[in-house]
Amino acid sequence: MDKNITNAFRAEILTQALPYIQHYNGKIIVVKYGGNAMVNETLEEHVMEDIVLLSLIGVKVVLVHGGGPEISEMMNKLGKKAQFVDGLRVTDKETVDIVQMVLAGKINKSLVKFLGKKGGMAMGISGADGKLIECSMKDSRLGYVGKIEKVNIRPVEVLLEKGYIPVVSTIGCDAEGNTYNINGDTAAAYLAGALGAESLIMMTDIDGILRDKDDASTLISQLTVKEAKQLYKDGVISGGMIPKVDCCIEAINHGVKQVVILDGRVPHAVLMETLTDEGAGTLVKGDE
Repeated sequence: MDKNITNAFRAEILTQALPYIQHYNGKIIVVKYGGNAMVNETLEEHVMEDIVLLSLIGVKVVLVHGGGPEISEMMNKLGKKAQFVDGLRVTDKETVDIVQMVLAGKINKSLVKFLGKKGGMAMGISGADGKLIECSMKDSRLGYVGKIEKVNIRPVEVLLEKGYIPVVSTIGCDAEGNTYNINGDTAAAYLAGALGAESLIMMTDIDGILRDKDDASTLISQLTVKEAKQLYKDGVISGGMIPKVDCCIEAINHGVKQVVILDGRVPHAVLMETLTDEGAGTLVKGDE
């Protein structure tokens, strides 16, 4: 704690946050967690603190996580080479077992324990639990990579009703019991939509959407779906940003009020976005 900050200043900060606390109280925020914030211990601690604080002031937070680098690392340890098609991991039967082990086992339970250490009540589930995320095969070239067909949101709702922070790993299943690897951003968008979330926060390794990808000062702080589609045509949204913005639009089309593409490298970025005037990253909203 910074001893140079007076109690009066701390009190002023809290009163400025009051309108945002009132706005989000009792509402659902889905946080898609990944990227640099997931592999940097200090940033990970900040994210967990942010989520616990929001939960304690009455915000219903759902944490959705991926874990691509950890999956690749485990595959290397087991002597299996990672392959990708159009940016998606080729997932054969052996690989999907590794994905399940890393996501639903190692990472999911580590996050649950971390949230508990910070004073939160968290419960880890996967998209296969309670048929939360039902899938079909997206592309035979990719193997067990899932296309989301249906979201059965009741397991998450039950946890929220009981005061837990649901921590969801992005695997799914089909009617035959096959397990599928699902893109984390896509899973978060579908879950947020099914929950009617007030906000979906997608943590990334960039500042947000930039008019000039090499100039952080050109950050676009807010735009509508219509404006985003124009930025596709203008070539401003390109490369790896395209699927992220696609997921933003998907979430809004499914009923999410707003989506934020957030720089996970910024300490306490989640709190900055939800409880301050300035926010962080790029806010995407539906057309008026």
